[in-house]
Amino acid sequence: MSGQNKHAHTIVGPRVYVAILFALLLGTALTVWASYVDLGFWNPIIALAIATGKAMLVVLFFMHVWYSTKLTKLTVVAGVFTFMILISMTLTDYISRAWGSW
Repeated sequence: MSGQNKHAHTIVGPRVYVAILFALLLGTALTVWASYVDLGFWNPIIALAIATGKAMLVVLFFMHVWYSTKLTKLTVVAGVFTFMILISMTLTDYISRAWGSW
């Protein structure tokens, strides 16, 4: 492979981008719909689930992680893992406070 590029880039067709566009628009419509429906305790959970799905689509396709090397995917997973640790530490502090006892 002396004259060939060992790390060829994947060329993504416009159909993929149009499909992702419609998926993101559907996610936005679901978010708006969920904001008008009173689901009680589930409203923020559903909104965060939709937002997480939309963020995954953006990271996987618009940032080309889906077509990247294993090292890039590992880096993204490590970043998400670190983020989850920070969120869990923040929520642990928040939950452990003695609210209203001061």
